[in-house]
Amino acid sequence: MTPEKRKLITDSFNRSETLQFYKAELLEVETDFISMKIPKMEMMTRKAGMFNGAMIASLVDVSSGYAAVSHYAEDCYVVTVELKVNYLRPAMGDALVSKSYVIKGGGKIIVVRTEIYVQSENSDSESHVATSLVTMMKIK
Repeated sequence: MTPEKRKLITDSFNRSETLQFYKAELLEVETDFISMKIPKMEMMTRKAGMFNGAMIASLVDVSSGYAAVSHYAEDCYVVTVELKVNYLRPAMGDALVSKSYVIKGGGKIIVVRTEIYVQSENSDSESHVATSLVTMMKIK
């Protein structure tokens, strides 16, 4: 990935009011791979303390979009065509971490696999809580 492309992605991430609201952090930016982290806030959880499924799906969508953009050399814009999330276990932890991998890139359609993990403040371990497959379409 060129420094210019990395800067485009990082600048876009930093401009996003939604990601600022969620206090999101961009962990890794590589060609065909993006990783993000979102700390737990009360509004993101269910009464039992686990992350809400909608929060997980939102992170899947955003992270997958940035991974798709990372695939193309030029600046581009992508939209979600299809998003499927399998929730594997309750997301009990202090932060959500996404790891999004491009598994098939084309001229217009791109398929991304995103894995979601929870992290706890008192442990370095991650627990795998959701897996997804997302189809994106390049429109610019």
